Amino acid sequence: MNVTLRGRTEHFRTVSFDAKNNSVRLIEQRLLPHEFKIIGTKDFCETAKAIADMVVRGAGAIGATAAYGLAQGALAFRGRDLKKFSRHVATVYQTLADARPTAVDPVNAMNDVRQKMTPGKTMAERQFLALAAAEEFANEDVRHCEAIGQYGAKLIRNGMKILTHCNAGWLAFVDVGTATAPMYAAQTQGKKFHVFCDETRPRSQGASLTAWELAQQKVSHQIIADNAAGHLMQRGEIDLVIVGSDRVLGRTGEVANKIGTYTKAVLAARHKIPFYVAIPCSTIDWNLRRGFDIPIEERHESEVLGAWGVTKTGHREYLRVANPNSGARNPGFDVTPAELITGIITPAGIFKPGELWQQRRELGYPI
Repeated sequence: MNVTLRGRTEHFRTVSFDAKNNSVRLIEQRLLPHEFKIIGTKDFCETAKAIADMVVRGAGAIGATAAYGLAQGALAFRGRDLKKFSRHVATVYQTLADARPTAVDPVNAMNDVRQKMTPGKTMAERQFLALAAAEEFANEDVRHCEAIGQYGAKLIRNGMKILTHCNAGWLAFVDVGTATAPMYAAQTQGKKFHVFCDETRPRSQGASLTAWELAQQKVSHQIIADNAAGHLMQRGEIDLVIVGSDRVLGRTGEVANKIGTYTKAVLAARHKIPFYVAIPCSTIDWNLRRGFDIPIEERHESEVLGAWGVTKTGHREYLRVANPNSGARNPGFDVTPAELITGIITPAGIFKPGELWQQRRELGYPI
C-alpha cells in the first residue's frame, strides 16, 4: 500500500527481507498510528520475538515473517554437515512456530519453505532455495489478497455501510489485506461506501491500525466502540460485515479470529446481515476437525487492565485503567461456527463454509 508521510507518498510492504544483512524488515505496528517506523531483526530468535510481541501481527504478515525467519535461520548456519544443518533448521522452525499458536499461516508457510529447500544437494543450495521459497510465499500472499479483492468487491454496492473487526488489512498481510481488499477494489471501481471500524479491545487494532490504513487510503470510515455494533445493526445502519481470520478449518468451515468476532457473527445473524470472512489459502487448516481443538492464545492480563497511548509530549506510555488489585482474563481469539458465516472470500472465489473441503484442490490442499 501507499503511505504518505510528511507530504511524500511511498509504497511499502509490511514484511520484506534484507539479504545483505540477513535481516527481516518489519513495520513496527505497535507504534502506529502515531509513528511509522521500519525495524530489522538480526536473527531468527529476534524474528520470533517480533511475532510474539506483536511488532508484526496478522495472519499473512506473520506467515511471511516466519517464512523469512526460517530462511534467515538457515542462511545463518555455518558448516557443511547436512544433518547438523537439518537439526538447526528444525530448531528454527519450532522457535518460530511457537511464537503465536492460534494462527496457522506461519506453520503452513514454513512447511512450504522446508519442502522446497529439501531437493538441494548442498547446504548452499538449500539456503538459496529457502530464501527463494520465502520470497515466493510473500509474493503469493499479495496475489491472493488481490484476487480476494476482485471477488469481494462484487459484494459491495454504492452507499453501503460495512463493519469490520480488528485489522485484516494491508498491515496484517504483505500487502493489500483480506477484509480490506474488497473495499480497496470497490474504491478503485468508483463505488462510494462507509466503513465502521470496531475499536477491537484490548489492543485496539481496529482503532489504531484499520482506521489508519483507511485514512491513508482516503476511505470514508468511523471508529466505533466494540459494543456499539449491535445498536447500529438494530437501527439498520450496517449492511455488510467483512472480517479476516487466523485459522479456518477446511473440513468444517469454522473460523478462529480476533476475540469479539463470534459476537459480531451472532449479532449479524440476529439482524439478517451478511457476514463474510476473507482469507488467503495459507489460512486454511486442513487437518483439525473441530473448532474447539484450535489452540487459543491467552495473552498477558495487562492488555485488558490498561492501554498504551501517546502523551501530549509525544511519548508512548502505558496507563492502567482497571481497579488496582483486580486481575483479568485475556483470550486473544474466539471461534465462529460455520452456520453463522454467509460466505468465505478466497483467492479462488466465494464459498459457503461447508464447501471448502469440496474445493480443496483449488484452495491449495497439500497433496
